[in-house]
This record gives sequence, C-alpha cells and structure tokens, in this order.
Amino acid sequence: MLLGAIVIGSISSLYTNHLVSELKLEEKKKVELWAEATRQLVEPGTNDGTIGLTLEVLKNNTTVPVIIVDQNDSILQHRNLKASVRESNRYLQQQLHQMKSTGKNIVIDLGDGEKQYLYYRTSTLLTKLQWFPILQLLIVSIFVFIAYVGFSNARKTEQNQVWVGMAKETAHQLGTPISSLYGWIELLALRNPQTEGIDEVKKDIQRLQNIADRFSKIGSTPILKHISINNIIEQSIRYLKLRTSDKVEYVLNLTEDTNVKVNAILMEWVFENLIKNAIDAIKGQGTIIISTIKTGNKVTIDITDNGKGIVKSNFKTVFEPGYTTKQRGWGLGLTLTKRIVEEYHKGKIIVKESEPGKKTVFRIIL
Repeated sequence: MLLGAIVIGSISSLYTNHLVSELKLEEKKKVELWAEATRQLVEPGTNDGTIGLTLEVLKNNTTVPVIIVDQNDSILQHRNLKASVRESNRYLQQQLHQMKSTGKNIVIDLGDGEKQYLYYRTSTLLTKLQWFPILQLLIVSIFVFIAYVGFSNARKTEQNQVWVGMAKETAHQLGTPISSLYGWIELLALRNPQTEGIDEVKKDIQRLQNIADRFSKIGSTPILKHISINNIIEQSIRYLKLRTSDKVEYVLNLTEDTNVKVNAILMEWVFENLIKNAIDAIKGQGTIIISTIKTGNKVTIDITDNGKGIVKSNFKTVFEPGYTTKQRGWGLGLTLTKRIVEEYHKGKIIVKESEPGKKTVFRIIL
C-alpha cells in the first residue's frame, strides 16, 4: 500500500509538472499578446476595428496577474490583482516588487524612445495545480495510515482471540485429568499411607492445577492485588530449586518494600519462564542473579545469568511468537511473559543488556 501511494504520488507529480510547464508557456504567450495589444492601443493611427479587437484581447486575460509601469516605475495599470481601496497602493507596490524578483517581464516599445514594462507572475490556478500532487500524496498517505492502523488493530484482535481461545481450551483440557489425578492420589494415600513420594506427587498435581489456573486467567481479566514481588520471586525460586541441578547458584538481591498491584499466579509464571530460560542459557551450570530495586512508585526487577547470551539484533525478536533457540521449544514462553507484564500489568519487559557467551539481563518494570 505504501509503495502504491508512492507510485500514485510520483506519476501524479510528473504528469502535473508536465501540465504546469505547458500552461506556463501558454500564460507567457497570453501575456505577450496582452503586451502587444497594449502597445497597439496607444499607437497612433489605430482604427476602430483594431481598437475593438485589442480591447477584447485585454479583457480576455482573467487569470494572469499583470502590472504595467512606465520608465519611472509608476504603476499605469494592473489586472487580476485584489486590492482594497485603503491599501491598494501599498499592496500594488508589494506585488510589483514580488513580480520584479521573479524576473518575468516584457518590454512594451511605444516608439520615440518611450517604453513601458509589463510585469506578471504565475496565475493562482497554476499555483494550485502545482500544489495538487502534494495534496494528493498527503491524502493517499493519510488513507494508507488509516488502513495500516485498521489492519494492525484487526490483526491484534485476531491474535488476542487466538490467545484467549488457546488458553481457555488448554485450561479446559487440563481440568479433567487433574481432577482425576486428585482422586487417584487420595485413594492411593488411603490404601498405602506410608508410600514414599505421595506428598511430592500431590505437589506436582497442585502445580498442574496452578498451570491450568494460569491459562484460564490468560483468557480473562485477572484480579490484581497489592503483593510483595519479593515473596513471588522467593516462591518461584523454592519451586525451581528442587527441580534443577545443584550446580545452579541462585543469588537474590531484594530491596525491601516492593509491594506492587499484580496477579500472583501470573507473575509467578513470568518469573518461572525467565528463570527457566536462564537455566537453559547456562546449560544447568552457572549463576542466576535476581535483583529488585524500588524507585519512586516503580519496582525494577533484573534477572541476570552468565549463559550463552543474545545478539543485539534479537533483543526484540525474542518476544515474538515462534522465536526459539531450543530444538523442542514452541517459542511462546517469552511471548506470554511479555503479554502478562505489558497487557495485564501495564508494565515493561526488555532485554536490558547481553553479551554472547558472557551474560544476559532481562528487566521488568512494574
């Protein structure tokens, strides 16, 4: 559409310039004819028929502004200039000065060394025609902009519907087996109360329930409450520590008083996604640093790892659906994370900095 607008504007501009050039030539011929008619009007021996024809020529100029002056620059006559009675002389002098600056003039030789000078400028109609392609390009550009905004909104709405549909369907599909697992684990606990691992299985089933809750909240407006971000981070770390290698070191630098209006279940998901990505980046061996800083009414959370890093050209791409560096990844984790932070919590998430082979810092601002 943008290319089409440029093509339309360019063709229109070229064609209009061609028309303007032809009209300028015609206007020049008209002014020369007007000058000749003026000379003949004052020429001795002009008969009545010639005078009538000359006056008709003079009268037919209704578009080109002209001023005729004598050798002393005194204005003798003018045509197609709008001047009020009060300011007519001043206005005419200004117009004469402008016409002189363009260099468009014709010398009227009256004979016996007497001369008059006819000054003229481009007609208003021709000026409007010169501006027409610019106006046309502007209108086409506005149309393209409106169409682009409409298309973007439609696409975004469609994406939102896909997200909501996928989230609700996932939550629904998880619900049935989770309920069944709850029943089976309770039955197993009653029959074999001393069986090892039942408590851990219960925790994992609860975990599945939390995941289902997360997806159900993606498909609806989440309830936000004032909660300490530090508590959510610590809870996420506790869960992940039991399920990751002992070679992963977690360092917490948490500032006090970091209460923010959030949905705890969704924010847990955010931190787990980012921390799991950090674990993958360090390949299960390295350091993950999580820091919180309060500045005014904002809380900044930095999650740093000393893993493989991200090239700068991918700082924004990593949040796009389908982007992944994992062989078995779907490329939806960071997309969901961005959606939760920015759409549901009106915050901001970015790749603050990264050096390939050294470190990566994800920053969240709430």
